[in-house]
Amino acid sequence: MADEIPDQNNKTQGQPAQRSAGPEPTDPRIKSRRRFIVIGIVAVVVVGTLLFWWHSTYYEDTDDAQVDGHLIQISARITGHVTKVNVNENQFVEKGTVLVELDPKDFQTAVEQDEANLASAEAAYEAARVNVPVTHVNTGTTLTSAGVDVSSASASVAQAEKQLQAAQAALEAANANSIKTQSDLERYTPLVKNDVISKQQYDAAVAAADSDKAAVAQAQANLQAAQDGVRIAHDRVATAEASLQYAKTGPQQVAIQKARADQAAAVVQQAQAALDQARLNLSYTRIVAPEAGIITRKSVEIGQNASIGQNMMTLVSLDDIWITANFKETQLDHMRAGQPVTVSVDAYGGRKYDGRVTQIGGATGSVLSLFPPENATGNYVKVVQRVPVRIDFTDPSQIADHLLRPGLSVEPKVRVKN
Repeated sequence: MADEIPDQNNKTQGQPAQRSAGPEPTDPRIKSRRRFIVIGIVAVVVVGTLLFWWHSTYYEDTDDAQVDGHLIQISARITGHVTKVNVNENQFVEKGTVLVELDPKDFQTAVEQDEANLASAEAAYEAARVNVPVTHVNTGTTLTSAGVDVSSASASVAQAEKQLQAAQAALEAANANSIKTQSDLERYTPLVKNDVISKQQYDAAVAAADSDKAAVAQAQANLQAAQDGVRIAHDRVATAEASLQYAKTGPQQVAIQKARADQAAAVVQQAQAALDQARLNLSYTRIVAPEAGIITRKSVEIGQNASIGQNMMTLVSLDDIWITANFKETQLDHMRAGQPVTVSVDAYGGRKYDGRVTQIGGATGSVLSLFPPENATGNYVKVVQRVPVRIDFTDPSQIADHLLRPGLSVEPKVRVKN
């Protein structure tokens, strides 16, 4: 200080003290000022210490944090020729905006072909479906008719056998008559030569013999016809019985027809699925934005032939964003999901956002890196590890202006104690 304090020892020795140009050090104003300064310094230190203790006890923060979001890779789901590109680099697009258009002609033709196939399959199914009740009625009628035919054929057999018996009896009678007339003719022959009987009687005997021979031949023919009738009647019975057996398979025929109808229905479903796929492929010729965001890394141009899975551009989603904060492992003792967070964004002069802790990472960043550290070499040095913590925004209106971008640096402050 500019003021010189008198030497107390000089006073005791009786030597005169040197006086300074300023006031005496015993001036109450100087003592008050010194006391105020000391008290102020002590108060600042105490308050600073209390604030540091309060902040370190109730809050945890880090500057190793950034905004995260979805980087959506836009690619083609079909192979096609690019006819339109409707966006530019760094352009903001809304959800559903058509980004790229492919030539739809081939896919429209495929849709028309599948529509025709579906119509054909539906017609075949309708015919098969209608045939099921028709087959059911026909097989029932056929079964009844076959039963009647068997009964009629059996009756015809009995009738034919009776006709055969009658033919056999007629043949026997004809043979008997023929033998009698032949015997009479043989007796009349010498008599006519000796003029015992008249020529007229002899001619009558000859005619009777010839007539009886003809009757025998006719009876034999009738017998043969009767035998053939019996055989034919038996054949009719066999045919009727076979028809009856076939008619009894009516339920199986109905089941077969129903199976054909079911098969036709399956073909209809296949044709419908093919048509649905063709329509999907046609819709894939218009590649739309799945979310609102900004277009980056655009690599597609008009006239290009796109292939399935080819990356055309990247869409940075600005609606679904969050904070990834890498906290030291020593800061996680009291950190829990659901705790409130205040996020300060460097890009906008420390603008504040409200959030909450959503998830605490399952492993440290070093373990999740491409080359995890190898600590079994014997030269281990302990390094404080960091764990990624996800923080979600709690007020959607704060991020509705789409100012936040993935990768921006932020400083989150988590209240770990109430």
